[in-house]
Amino acid sequence: MANTKNAKKADRQSKKRRIENRYVAKTTRNAMKDIRVSENKADAEKELPKVMSMIDKLARKKVIHPNKAANLKSGLVKKVNALAK
Repeated sequence: MANTKNAKKADRQSKKRRIENRYVAKTTRNAMKDIRVSENKADAEKELPKVMSMIDKLARKKVIHPNKAANLKSGLVKKVNALAK
């Protein structure tokens, strides 16, 4: 258990960050799933920049590794490009 004032504050901050990071990560996973199951190329292309931005934000906040972010984005782009118009 944290004993010092500074350690107690750090503990509170890490709990807040964890909740926020879990929410953003889950939201991003749901958005990626929506693109993967999409049948309409126009809708997928419209949503792709938003999802890529979400993935970049996760990597920037160190929630996921930057290489994983690159792999996820690459896979989504391939999926969207493979959709028929």
